[in-house]
Parts: sequence; C-alpha cells; structure tokens
Amino acid sequence: MTGHPLTWLYAPGDRPHVVAKALTHGADAVVIDLEDAVAPDRKAYARAATAEFLAEPPPVPVHVRVNALGSAWGEEDVAALGRAPGLSGLRLPKVTSPAEIVRVANRVTTGLYALVESALAVELAYVIATAHPGLRGISLGEADLRADLGVGDDRGLDWSRSRVIVAARAAGLPPPAQSVHPDIRDLPGLAASCAHGRALGFLGRAAIHPRQLPVIERAYLPTEEEIERAESVLEAAANDPGAQALPDGRFIDAAMVTAARQTLSLTHRH
Repeated sequence: MTGHPLTWLYAPGDRPHVVAKALTHGADAVVIDLEDAVAPDRKAYARAATAEFLAEPPPVPVHVRVNALGSAWGEEDVAALGRAPGLSGLRLPKVTSPAEIVRVANRVTTGLYALVESALAVELAYVIATAHPGLRGISLGEADLRADLGVGDDRGLDWSRSRVIVAARAAGLPPPAQSVHPDIRDLPGLAASCAHGRALGFLGRAAIHPRQLPVIERAYLPTEEEIERAESVLEAAANDPGAQALPDGRFIDAAMVTAARQTLSLTHRH
C-alpha cells in the first residue's frame, strides 16, 4: 500500500494472537489499543506484550493507542514503546493541550497522532494540530466527545467533525480518518456514515472488526464515474493549461486540477 491509509483496524493489546491475526485482514494499518480495550488489571501485560510484538518491524504498519497521558499507565506506555523498532505511530488519546504533544515528542522516535475527544480539545484543535513537527495527524474520538457534549443524535457531532477537519488541513496535516462505527453488524449504516464522512472531508476510517474494512474501502475509493471525470479534467488541462469550460458545462481551474489528481492518486494505492 502506498499513500494515505484508508483503513485502520483496532486490536486489543492484551490479546497478542488477535493482534497477529489483525495483520492478515488487509487493513492499511493496525492499531494496538492499550486504552479502552484493556481492563485495568491487564494494562501491564498488554504493554509488555506489545513491546515484545514490536521488537521487530511487522509486515503492516502498526500504531499503538496508549493510555491517557495524565495517567501512570500512559506515562509507562510512552516510556516502554516510544522507541520500539516496529512502531509506525503513537496515538495519544484525550489530548487537551499542545504541551502534551511537545512533552511526548521529545521522548519518542515515531510520528504522533492526537485524538480530540472533548469540547475543550475541539476548541483547541488548530493549536493542537500545530503543536510540534512530530505530529502527523489529528482525529476525533467520538464516543467520549458525544458523552462530553450530551449529544444523542449523530448529526450533533458534524460541527465538531468539520472543525477538526479544517484544523488538520490548515496545519498541513492529512485529512483525518473517521472514528469507529460501533455496531459491527450494521454494514449498511456504516456505508451511509462513511458516505456522510467523505462528504465532510474525512479520508478513511478506523474499524473494530475485519468485516467493516471492505465497506470502508469501497466508500472512500473513487467510483468509476469519479475516475472518468478526473481523467477528463486532467486531459483537458494538459491540452490547455488555462481556465476553460468542458462540453458538459464544468469549469476547470487550478483547484479542480488539484482535486482530480487527488482522486486519481487513490486509485493507485495498492
């Protein structure tokens, strides 16, 4: 896989056999979870098992979601895993200030990803996104944010989603991936949610079960019609670099050419 990941598959850190199997399901990246998926009395074991697993680079990029930085677990996670040879990224939950990013960045050798999960963090999204050159991305943690805002209807999160997407792009970071869809049986609902997320500006999504992966990939890869439209834009731009109108009424300018190139780049990921 080349380019930006579209699928991120979570696996619990205290179940090494599940982590190993997650590498075989075709996700662009695997996220070993040491936070929500691991009970308190299993935290130390999960950390040690993950450190052992990442002693050598795995065949698929592996990120680790550590525990909250304000907790003893989080500090120990960073100390044990921040320089692991097989680690591709460290995902920091419940970030609320740029100082947290800076403090961790000075202790690790991998890229950092901040999870925005509270009203305060949403308000500080751009400040967090520009905290340190070692930060490679930000995204929403929607379960915690929903609880913090008291939002029951999914539409109540759209403003926060857009805020984080704009903050990421303004900071020069990739478009964020969507947060997980918690119902692993509701594949039509997942597809509809992905379509909505794509319209907002997300790129890709995290999954908690392998059956969600193909749905996410289909939703975020360009359709045949989108590919044809992008190719027609680039062909017209190659023949005449200036602004122009196509026979179907579309007006081509530099922004449309950039968007067409981005669309076609997704068709060459594998």
